[in-house]
Amino acid sequence: METYTSDFFNNIDENKNINSNKKKKKRIIIFSVLSVVFIVAVVQAVSVYKLLNPKNPEPLSLEQQAFLEQSLDKKYPERTDIVSELPFQYVPADLFVNAESAIVVDFATGNILFEKNADVQIPPASMTKLVEMYVVFEAVENGEISLDDVVPLPPESWARNLPSDASIMFLDERQKVTLRELLLGLAIASGNDASIAVAKYVCGNMDSFVERMNQTVKKMGLVKTEFVESSGYSEKNITTAKEFAAFCRKYIERFPFAITEFHSQKVLRYPLAKNLPRESAQKNGDSQAVIQYNTNKLLGSLDGCDGLKTGFIYESGFNLALTAERNGVRYISVTMKGPGIGSAQGNIYRVKDGTNLMEYAFSKFSPYIAKQPHNFSVGVAGSSLKSVCLVPAKSENFSVPFISGVSPKEAAQKIHVTANIPKSIFGEFEEGTQFGTLSYSLDGRILNTVPLVTDRKSEKVNFFARIWGALAYKISSLK
Repeated sequence: METYTSDFFNNIDENKNINSNKKKKKRIIIFSVLSVVFIVAVVQAVSVYKLLNPKNPEPLSLEQQAFLEQSLDKKYPERTDIVSELPFQYVPADLFVNAESAIVVDFATGNILFEKNADVQIPPASMTKLVEMYVVFEAVENGEISLDDVVPLPPESWARNLPSDASIMFLDERQKVTLRELLLGLAIASGNDASIAVAKYVCGNMDSFVERMNQTVKKMGLVKTEFVESSGYSEKNITTAKEFAAFCRKYIERFPFAITEFHSQKVLRYPLAKNLPRESAQKNGDSQAVIQYNTNKLLGSLDGCDGLKTGFIYESGFNLALTAERNGVRYISVTMKGPGIGSAQGNIYRVKDGTNLMEYAFSKFSPYIAKQPHNFSVGVAGSSLKSVCLVPAKSENFSVPFISGVSPKEAAQKIHVTANIPKSIFGEFEEGTQFGTLSYSLDGRILNTVPLVTDRKSEKVNFFARIWGALAYKISSLK
């Protein structure tokens, strides 16, 4: 029989304790590791959730917004086009237009719906007076002058001193006439005498005024348009149907009151007693007033027509800048070098062309106007940002063809918008970086596609934050 000492049993107990401690440490380590893994998983899950359900970022400051606009203008130069082609393939209309050059444009979208030789340079004739009026309204807006100013009439503006074939409103010496009345003389009677008086009043001399006219159109990007005088009498004034339609769109957009206050007015009676010297007014009253009707013969005959301006010199033929509005939809057409021997025949062709172009536009198209620009918040991982807004890189508005529904308006109302955007974005990027698209379709046919771009800049972060973000981004991509 073997005998065991107390030391032996003590060693056994000691070994048991050591093993027990090891097991405890192991369990603690395993628990700690699992706890860390669990915490990491929870935190990562929260990160992924936030990535996939981002909060809207803070609105851009005015400075940031301006920088974004400048950036997008460089990347997408078509943003600044006043008129543009339709964004979809469309069979050109089989329209007969008598004028050698013509175009019709959707005012709301700027899309060109029909054109014929629209890039050929032709003198605008008295359509030039629209640019003169734009300059005047701009000067009024800037506080330089007022429409109620009484304008002095230099001898060059007296009707008797103008060429015999010039259009006039019958200005004469010692008359008292306001700037507003002179603009009515421009818009209704196409008075060259009024044009001279206005130009000299606003800028002191014709050369300075014409320089301002040219600066105005150049700011609009109209490179084929230039003027040498304000009335349109000179054949050295030059433009194209396309550029002049672009100008008309900007003109109506900026000064919509000009339509109702000037261009839709049908009759000019001048001079009235209030315009005449006192002795003549007392003797003759309003009896010397000459009644002149608006040179735009489509006013009152074409549904919705409310402007704009005719023009004729022998070098240009019969021109017409026309606009009409029906049920909130407006179109603009320009016809140049129209045929005709004498104004009666020339007007017949102007009326036919203008009517055909407008009826075509109203019957075949309607504008799609986004109620508000689409805006999508997307989470950003591995970046200085938590989220970013994806915004349209250019206008969402476009002209919809009448290929569905019972009317052009119904076709435009049926446009379906689909956003193709990523679940999340990783890393740094510049303002205006594309990360998606908006598609606009009608009965399954895609008519327009607009890029979606970032509205702000994302900057680089430290290595660990980038690794952590990369993991969240990878996980979010799997969902």
